[in-house]
This record gives sequence, C-alpha cells and structure tokens, in this order.
Amino acid sequence: MSTRTAEVNIALMQEMLEKYLPEASADVKTKLLRYYELLIEWNSRINLTAITDPEGVAARHFADSILGAGLIPENAKLIDVGTGAGFPGIPLKLVRPDIGLTLLDSLNKRLIFLQEVIKELGIEAELVHMRAEDAGKDTVYRERFDAAASRAVAGTDRIAEWTLPLVKVNGISLMYKGPGAEEELKTASGIIKDLRAAAKIESFSTPWGERNIIIAAKYAETPKKYPRRPGKK
Repeated sequence: MSTRTAEVNIALMQEMLEKYLPEASADVKTKLLRYYELLIEWNSRINLTAITDPEGVAARHFADSILGAGLIPENAKLIDVGTGAGFPGIPLKLVRPDIGLTLLDSLNKRLIFLQEVIKELGIEAELVHMRAEDAGKDTVYRERFDAAASRAVAGTDRIAEWTLPLVKVNGISLMYKGPGAEEELKTASGIIKDLRAAAKIESFSTPWGERNIIIAAKYAETPKKYPRRPGKK
C-alpha cells in the first residue's frame, strides 16, 4: 500500500466512523482508527480479515461488534470465543470499559497481533491460546464468565456448545448472526436445551443489512460431557 493510498484510506475511515458510529466518543474513534491501521498493516502478513476497505471495516467489523454492547451486564467478565482479529471483543471493550475482557483463539499468530492492538490502544485484556473445546473443559475457564460472545465462526449449535460451558449459571452467550438466525436457532434448539440454556433473538436493522444476536441465557450447570470433541455426539 502506498503512502498516498494509506492517507486516503485513513481519511476515509475517519468519515466512515462518523457515519456508522456517530455517538462514539472522540477517544473511541481515535482508538478505532489506530485499530484499523494495525489491522491493515498486519493483514498483509497474516490472514485476519477479507474485509479491508474503510467502509466495510467501520460498518461490518466495528459497528457490528458494538451492537451487543447494551446486552452485556455491568462489570461483566466477558470471553470472546474464536476472536480472530478481535471482533467483537475489542470494539465492545472500547465502548464498555467496565467489561473485563478475555480473548480466546486457537491460532497464536492472531494473539500476537491482538497483543499489539491492546498495547497500542491502552486497554486491558487477557489473551488465551486454546481451542474452545479445551477451554470449556479447563477449570480455569469453565463457568467463570458472566458472558461469552462469538461472531461468524460457526453454526449456532457449535457456538452454543463452545460458549455456554464457559459462562456461569445465569450468564449469557451472545451469538452474532445474519438474516438466517431464526432458522439456525430452530436447528440448534435441542443442543441449547441440553446445555441448560434458553435462547431468544435480538434483531437489528442496520445500514449494512439485517443483523441478529442470539442470546442464550444459562439457567443451570452445563453437563460434564460438554463441550464434546469434534466429531463426537
């Protein structure tokens, strides 16, 4: 990317942040702009995202992540499962600094990127290099969080099985979805019940399309057999 192109993109990102996050503070916008710079810089070295244009990042990554901010309890311990490039966890932390954030991913190179991001943005977060299936069995993480979040990593049935073992009784799992959320929830209703949770859908009409967050509220301890290893039933 040439210096001129980088300058144009940064200026355009400033415009897009004003367009899609008009209520965000100047400090949050400044940090999101730096986040964008780091994302583009590191994306040339490791595969973080297919969306790199300023409008796409501002809308489909930053603003989309923040949709769940009002659904998380005050001072909650939140784990972002399969965080990838830090979505939705880091944008949520920026607008909800009261949240205690843990970012979990199975690829260490992504966590190296995220370490740089949290250092540059001046935020606190725990980074965990582990598969979700293993974290859910580990007593350090199992049923230790008030909320879990996951965005675009797998089907609802799999996400529920990865996230619900991590949250406490009376905790919630937020599963970010597109327009097919209702059908996905029907398919996953059996496993969500087995995981001792009840789910509903919170819908959002956004300039970038229909968005939904499936909220699974956990009412009892997760049976010990969950999460299962891949391929096991």
